[in-house]
Amino acid sequence: MPLKLDEIDLAMLKSLVKDGRKSFRQISREIKVSTPTVKLHYERLVNIGLIKGVSVDLDFGKLETESGIKLDQIKHKAHKGRRIKLDKGMLVKITCDYCNGPTHNKPSILKVGDQERFFCCPSCKALYKEKYRGRIESLSGK
Repeated sequence: MPLKLDEIDLAMLKSLVKDGRKSFRQISREIKVSTPTVKLHYERLVNIGLIKGVSVDLDFGKLETESGIKLDQIKHKAHKGRRIKLDKGMLVKITCDYCNGPTHNKPSILKVGDQERFFCCPSCKALYKEKYRGRIESLSGK
């Protein structure tokens, strides 16, 4: 007999489709049920085979080799059965979370909650902290 998906199953699946990295706690807050309820529904859907796994969706436009070749240029050629090889030393282009400009060398980093924000310079970091002061304080519990 088929299992009928309920509202919790559907809400949880929609949340995971948007971002499969979310914790059970994050999903529970989003869909307004307890964390153990989310865990129970998740495990049930895994056990029946609906959820087969979690995969990574890479943005190849942000990757390049040390010689400056962008991986998204290689990706177009990979459609003909070739595989893209991710190598040690590959570079990830990071843009500033305030001005969207490129970050050169070592970016300035701000940890907010469980995420990191990257900035091209200390000025952008300070402006970001000022602009989002209320949110940052609420996430850090101050």
